[in-house]
Amino acid sequence: MIIKPAKRTESVKEYFFSIKNREMAKLNAERKARGEDPVINLGIGSPDGTPPRAALETVAKTAVLDGVHGYQSYMGLPELRQALADWYARYYGVTLDPSCEIQPLTGSKEGILLISLTFLNAGDKVLVPDPGYPTYTSASQIAEAQVIKYDLVAEKGWTPDFDALEAMDLTGVKMMWTNYPGMPTGAHASKGLYEKIADFGRRHKILIVNDNPYSFIRNDEPLSLLAVPGAKECCLEMNSLSKAHNMAGWRIGMVAGEADYIREILKVKSQMDSGMFKPLQLAAIEALKAGPDWFATLNAEYRRRAVVAGRILDAIGAEYDANSAGLFLFGKIPSPVRNDKVSAILNEAKESGKTAGEVVSNALLYGAGVFLAPGFIFGKNGNDYIRISLCAPVERLEKALEKVKAYLG
Repeated sequence: MIIKPAKRTESVKEYFFSIKNREMAKLNAERKARGEDPVINLGIGSPDGTPPRAALETVAKTAVLDGVHGYQSYMGLPELRQALADWYARYYGVTLDPSCEIQPLTGSKEGILLISLTFLNAGDKVLVPDPGYPTYTSASQIAEAQVIKYDLVAEKGWTPDFDALEAMDLTGVKMMWTNYPGMPTGAHASKGLYEKIADFGRRHKILIVNDNPYSFIRNDEPLSLLAVPGAKECCLEMNSLSKAHNMAGWRIGMVAGEADYIREILKVKSQMDSGMFKPLQLAAIEALKAGPDWFATLNAEYRRRAVVAGRILDAIGAEYDANSAGLFLFGKIPSPVRNDKVSAILNEAKESGKTAGEVVSNALLYGAGVFLAPGFIFGKNGNDYIRISLCAPVERLEKALEKVKAYLG
């Protein structure tokens, strides 16, 4: 390069899964040359199911029409915003004004950066959960804010320790990220938890941003932070069709909150894109009409998969919560571990400085041809954990189980 990158890029690295995908591509080429099966990737939460039929039919029917291929409104179609408002009213009991309290997004991941750029100045402080989605940290760093981690631990149900938060020096803290059902932990939300979070934000004048894409997955009682009376004053909530409607690659998300917040986000968003492809918006409207039967069928399949995923963790000797929600199981590598091979792997790696989750993940990748995500990428409180995705058919999970068992003896 003839110029140096911006200093803000020094604080972030390439996304872990981007790096790991290249590593697995190289490994798969080597495995193919040896006549071996490709790696079974159980690391990423990309739903493998089919979206609602009505959404597929709508995008197919409308994409061939004249007049749908131009720039679209920065705010999204009024009909899409109304459909999102109806969705929130029907399933969360939350009333949103579609004219000013909802902003469609190109996936909720875009929203994490947009919100950070909209509300954070250099030096502002941001409370980020540990463990939690790595993008909360990287987006804050790109915005040149100071990341302050707050601990989530299994002993407290992976929920914030409000006594510890109150004891912190909150000077300069402007924003706080929350995520329930939690990723990677699978911790459930509750009305009481959301009331505490909203109260904390209101009293300390901290903007709470709740990331809520997993609320329908292996969870029969979807909840919204915005259902807490008065929450819109201090809270934003993001959601998407990626997980609940099997539409991750479609990149259809939203952020909801008080009109003043949405107006400020639109200022930034309108400088960065020109609206979502109209047939996608029309298809999203149809997907959002999915009824309880859709979610019941979806969750019946994920619960079948969770049983087999749990058996993989059992084979490794990892401890996990079978009643967690979301797209993953989060397993702890205990000490001492029950499996002799895993114990030997950990003993050999003591001098490497790597975490237990990373060592076990790499051993399974290269020894069994099965990839599980190491917990350290989600924060220090995930160091002893591995995460297994449920985004694979039962047959593929069973094959992974066979490979893991064979490798571990």
